[in-house]
Amino acid sequence: MSSIARNYLNQLNADYLQVHRRKEDLFWSTYMGTSDNQAGFTAAEQAYKAFCADPARLPVLREMQALAEETDLKRGLGGWIAFFECNVIEDPAAAALMDELVAAEATLFARRRELKLTLLDEQGRQVSGSLPAASTALAASADEAVRQSALAMFHTLEQWVVDNGYLEIVLLRNRFARAMGYRDYFDYKVRKNEQMSPAQLFAVLDDFIARTEQRVQQSLAELKAAKGEAALLPHNLRYFVSGDVTRQLDPYVPFSRALKDWVESFRRLGIQYRDATLTLDLLTREGKYENGFCHGPVPSFWQEGKWVPAVVNFTSLANPSQVGSGWSGLNTLFHEGGHAAHFANVTGNAPCFSQEFPPTSMAYAETQSMFCDSLLDDADWLKRYARNEAGEAIPDSLIKAMIEARQPFRAFNERQIALVSYFERDLYAMADGDRTPAAVLALARQWERKILGTESPRPLLAIPHLLNQESACAYHGYLLALMAVEQTRAYFLKRDGYLTDNPRIGPDLAAHYWGPGNGMTHDQTLQSLTGEGFSAAPLARVCNQSVADAWAQAQACMAAAQQRPPAGEGAPLNARIRVVHGDLLVADNSHSEAAMLADFEAWIRRYGEAEHATLS
Repeated sequence: MSSIARNYLNQLNADYLQVHRRKEDLFWSTYMGTSDNQAGFTAAEQAYKAFCADPARLPVLREMQALAEETDLKRGLGGWIAFFECNVIEDPAAAALMDELVAAEATLFARRRELKLTLLDEQGRQVSGSLPAASTALAASADEAVRQSALAMFHTLEQWVVDNGYLEIVLLRNRFARAMGYRDYFDYKVRKNEQMSPAQLFAVLDDFIARTEQRVQQSLAELKAAKGEAALLPHNLRYFVSGDVTRQLDPYVPFSRALKDWVESFRRLGIQYRDATLTLDLLTREGKYENGFCHGPVPSFWQEGKWVPAVVNFTSLANPSQVGSGWSGLNTLFHEGGHAAHFANVTGNAPCFSQEFPPTSMAYAETQSMFCDSLLDDADWLKRYARNEAGEAIPDSLIKAMIEARQPFRAFNERQIALVSYFERDLYAMADGDRTPAAVLALARQWERKILGTESPRPLLAIPHLLNQESACAYHGYLLALMAVEQTRAYFLKRDGYLTDNPRIGPDLAAHYWGPGNGMTHDQTLQSLTGEGFSAAPLARVCNQSVADAWAQAQACMAAAQQRPPAGEGAPLNARIRVVHGDLLVADNSHSEAAMLADFEAWIRRYGEAEHATLS
């Protein structure tokens, strides 16, 4: 009888891979702007959704699980049962609404791609604008007019969003959620994504807001006293907090060296990709989706004792000619590279365990990527990797200046994540007749002032996650993940004394966090590694830390690093890596890792020179 169940599992795995791969390949080409086959992508997305939502599969799976005798077979079938329980749409009316919703979002996405946004560059010229360029300008441009134009671009986008179909999508999402038996779409997503009720979620968020309220008010008061009231204006705040530091840091973290820093750092951490194929599209360009992401067209899993390695695509939006872009691009590379490591190391016996949608918790998925990008802020990482063209290490004085600029606003930054959930909760709870463009924008400003004490330098409706149903009503996952990251960091620091180039980290993450995939809950993975359940307290403590304490900690971290023997090169990442720019292959490691890194660095330099010549 087990053979029938095993054959069923194998066929289900194969069927899923086929429909998933088609959707993901079209997702990549559409979002990278290399294809305008929007109709094909919409059809593939609908076919994938229909597969995941097919109510006929659950009774058969339960029957097969009853027939199964081996533990691993029961586990694989159980993974699929959890997957379909999260995704099945039994009501035909709700299924029709999902089709309508996918089509409406595809239309909005196509319109958004055609939208031309502009901002000022450093020479005062009106140039094509993107979300990363505007964010970087707000943090790094010394010219107030440039910063004002960046914020104005965000507000232009917000107005476009509420006038061009987003509010109709909110209405459709609510109709779908209610057809599924939920109060509204926010309620539906929180329960599906995190297995929490909205009340449970806001108990955690409210606790964090309460713990950090005094710190954020103190930070704003200190900034006002030091730099004047104008520093609190949304177009000034990011620059007055860290703009000068961002400029000083720029020569030490050029994007031309980002790929090398990522490869070497991950190697020394003992991170392995288990024969995965990675495709990286790292630079911004017109028509490309304006947010970093990582998707896996082929999930990793064991099929009948044979390893199926992952195929993973990820993207960042660096602009090598813009001050601050090297640092932001490096952060995205570590973040998405962390996702890729996770999805290449899931060791279940079905592809349902290694994917980024429910029953995978967003908070669980983001813990993996955010832990990796958290390393970049560590003083010993900066001292080891941040070097200028002459090969000189970043000076201690600049690390101290970074802490002095950023630590007071750590609470502000993390509360900015929580802010999205408060806004979306109220947006979906509004009466349909009240959800006008003006009312929605007013609600956004109201929550910004309440949570941040000022209007946000990243206006709410300019955040692309709100427009896509997979990431809508899920932004709190980033904050829940940051809480888990601080717990994870605290565990390794207590056990080993350091994080940068610690070769025990990769194997431990693979065993406790990555391997189980969504076969364990987020809390269970934390318990497995750290021995502790989920808690907001460690993150709040870090946010509330004084500059003096943070600097003392950094000094101790650098001193300890000097006493450790050199880390060596670490093991190869065990991945086939392709770096592309749209359809162009920039570099790969088919000959050697060294050749790939040299080709990438040379290409980035040529690209930057060409950009400079064009602007001149």
